[in-house]
Parts: sequence; C-alpha cells; structure tokens
Amino acid sequence: MHRITIVSLGPGAREHLTLGVLETLEKARHVVLRTGETEAARALAERGIAFDTLDDLHEDCEDFDAFVEEAAEAVIHRARRANVVYAVLDAASDETVDSLLKKCPENVTVSGGLPISAPLLQAAGARLPVRVCTATSLSVPQTQDGLLIVEMNTRMLAGECKLKLAPWYGDETDILFFPPSEKAQRAYVRIPLCELDRQKKYDHTAAAYLPALPLTQRKRHDLWDLVRILGILRGENGCPWDREQTHATLSRYLIEEAHETALAVREEDWEHVAEELGDVLLQVAFQADIGAQYGTFDLSDVTTGICRKMMQRHTHIFGGGHADTAEEVSQNWERMKQLLRGNTTIASALMDVSDGLPALLRAEKVLKKAKNAGLDTQMLLQDESAGALLRALEEMRAQGKCAEEEVHDAVLRFIRQVEKDENAANSGENPPKA
Repeated sequence: MHRITIVSLGPGAREHLTLGVLETLEKARHVVLRTGETEAARALAERGIAFDTLDDLHEDCEDFDAFVEEAAEAVIHRARRANVVYAVLDAASDETVDSLLKKCPENVTVSGGLPISAPLLQAAGARLPVRVCTATSLSVPQTQDGLLIVEMNTRMLAGECKLKLAPWYGDETDILFFPPSEKAQRAYVRIPLCELDRQKKYDHTAAAYLPALPLTQRKRHDLWDLVRILGILRGENGCPWDREQTHATLSRYLIEEAHETALAVREEDWEHVAEELGDVLLQVAFQADIGAQYGTFDLSDVTTGICRKMMQRHTHIFGGGHADTAEEVSQNWERMKQLLRGNTTIASALMDVSDGLPALLRAEKVLKKAKNAGLDTQMLLQDESAGALLRALEEMRAQGKCAEEEVHDAVLRFIRQVEKDENAANSGENPPKA
C-alpha cells in the first residue's frame, strides 16, 4: 500500500488555506477531498488542482458511522494504487482521519493546515486554556476552562449538546453561537444556552463557545473544583482552621465519614449517600493538598496508585488473566495482593490484615483468610476471653452477615426504642413494655 498524506483545508474560506497545504496539493498526483462543498474546494479548482470527493458516498450511507467506515475504506482503496493526499477541514477533529490512523497507522502521515477552531476563538476573544471538541464528541464539560464546540451540523445535534451542557451551565447562561459561514472573519450572536437548538441554520461550520464559568456560578461541580476550593481555603488569605490542619489531625475524620457513609447505604438514603461520599472525597482531597504542601504526596500519587492497583488486580480485563465468575475474580485479587505485598506464608498474610481496623472487622477478615487457607480456627474460637464472641462472629460470617454492621444496627435499634419510649412518656401515653 502507498502513502496517505492528510492535510487540513481549514475552516473553509480560501483565506484559510496555508501555503504549505497548497504546495502539497499542487504536487500531489491523486487528491481526495472529504467534501467539495466548501469555498476552499472551489479555490483549489480555480487553481487547476484536480481532485475527487466523497460527497456521493456521504449521500449513499445510512448513517454517519457507516460513512466514516466507508470513507476510510475508499481512501485506502485509492492508496493501494498510488500515493494519496486526503484533504479534510481539520485533521485533529475528523472522524475519518481517526479511522484511517487505526486501520493503517504505518501508511498515514498527518501534515499541516489551520484548525477550524482558530477564527472562532479569535472572534470570541478567547484566552487559553480552551477545550475544543466536535458536537458529536462532546462529553461532560470541565467548566474551569472555556469550551468551543465545532461542527454543529444539525438542529438535533445542537439539542443533544444543550441537554449535556444545561446541568453544568444552566439554561440561561449566555453563550456565543456562530451561525454557518465560510467567511474568514466569523461573526457570532449572543444567546442563552436554552436557545442553542432554536437557531435558523446549522451545518459543519456552525459552532458554539462557552466561556469558563466563575466558581460560584456553576450549577454543578467536579473534582477539580474541589481541588481549587481547597487551594483557596488553604491559601495565603484562606481559612485559619483549614490552613492549620495536618495529616494527623484529619485522620479521624476519614474514619467518621466512612462510617456515616456506610450507615446511609444501609438506610438506602441515596441523597444522603451522595452527601456522605462527598465528605469522604473531601478528606481524600484535603490530605492530598496537605501532602502537596509538605512534599509527602499529592493527588496524582493517590489516583496513580489506585489506577495501577485496579489494573494489576483485574488482569482478566487489562492483561492476560482469566476469570469467569465473581468468586474467581476475588481469588485472583487476593492472590495478586499477597504476591505484590511479598506475603509468602499464611502467617504473613494474616498479619497483613490491618490492625487499624475495628476489632470485630479485623477478626472477621482474619477468620475468613484462615478458613480459605484451610486452617483449623478452633484454637481462636475457644479463647478464654473472647471465644464466645468469636464463635458468634464466625456464625454470622458463615451466614454472609457483617458483624460490625449487625452490632451497629442492634445499637441503633436500642437507641430508637429508647427514643420511642421517651416520646410516648412525654405525650402521656403508656410506653410499650420491654
């Protein structure tokens, strides 16, 4: 197969054709344009540059995904006979280019050209950093940065973008909409986000720009907002309490928040669960911010460590391992954990169960590991001081119950019964008999 050189024609106007792209096209023996329906394509024809287009293919395909596949195959078919220069508006955002790079990366070279975002960002007066994406590739936005959405081809696509953006920006947030145009100088209209899919026309040149939102004006927030808030609170003019915290002073709060989260889950109060998980996340981000200040660790150390662990412990997904059932996954996880920690004996594996856990939970984990290793646990269950308790613990474990949660729930039931009795007594009713 011969070479495929990909060039970007730019936003569409003939003024956006770069000298390097023109020279490449003039020297090429075989030129293919994704579309000939642009001012740039007409400028090439005026210069006497012969080319084929994929416009007919676009009309024949049932949907966009089919077109992307067929377009890539059409370019590859031509490259089997001779070198090909394939011209698109913007190679960085073109899905057919992505397909070619996946199918034959060793035969594809991406050359120069002006990105379609350039005149739009200039007209909007945008300042970096700005996220640029196509309307089809828009994901949940990071509202810390400006956002430019290009190739808003249809009203339906504009509506889909609006639905994704509204929860984060709000329906009434002002945005800049760029109506279809191939002019070198782009004009925009300022509209509320709710009107993004109510404009007169849409095509591949239509776009929308959303400036970065101030922290206090965002409708929703992500992890990086939390990191920024902590940076403000622990900064030079921040909160005195937040600034004086250390790894040690915060450690007890993580335990408290984890227990409160577990309680909310047991109660199936999902709004409360989300709130409590936010408190847990705060403790993680808080510790990481302190770590970054003192050089112990930072948030990227935390995320890198857990991501590596998840991939290492799921070799059946990310490697060459095999597991068909949840039980096999658990066994592989435990085996890999012990291997990575260097535990070569049963005793070392049992000792590895953290003594920072609550006593019941640690006992439960040790009993489970001992049973899985085929050990006789009678010596532990017959212990003079805690044998009865441990036997009850083992019985609950065998029934699939968590002793820590069972004891917690029992205490909670007692407290609520006391509350009920007191309320009955205060209202003049006879409290229920115990």
